[in-house]
Amino acid sequence: MDFSNGTSHTNQTTAPVSLTERAARQVQRIIGDESIPSHHYLRVAVKGGGCSGLSYSLGFDERNDNDEIYTTNGVDLIVDKRHILYLSGISIDFHDGLDARGFVFNNPNASSTCGCGSSFSA
Repeated sequence: MDFSNGTSHTNQTTAPVSLTERAARQVQRIIGDESIPSHHYLRVAVKGGGCSGLSYSLGFDERNDNDEIYTTNGVDLIVDKRHILYLSGISIDFHDGLDARGFVFNNPNASSTCGCGSSFSA
């Protein structure tokens, strides 16, 4: 299922951020359940804060001029060009088990991460 809104993609190279099939299915489920507007993309970002210095941000947003668009496992996502340095190589998975539920960020470039897995240092 492709949620492309018909706009041309800025970048057709390999996405610096990837979604596992399980994460992509969950994003597609959210898009359908929450009636996310077709002009919104999944935004993957970082922001200051968290116990390790930077934290991940994931949500739906409109594209702006500083964003690159990528498609991974049928989901269009946007990344601010300034955040690519921190997110390059990251894989986002979705866990739905007894011990954990939610999106999990696997960042091979993080020099340290916190116990909750939602913040890191570069």
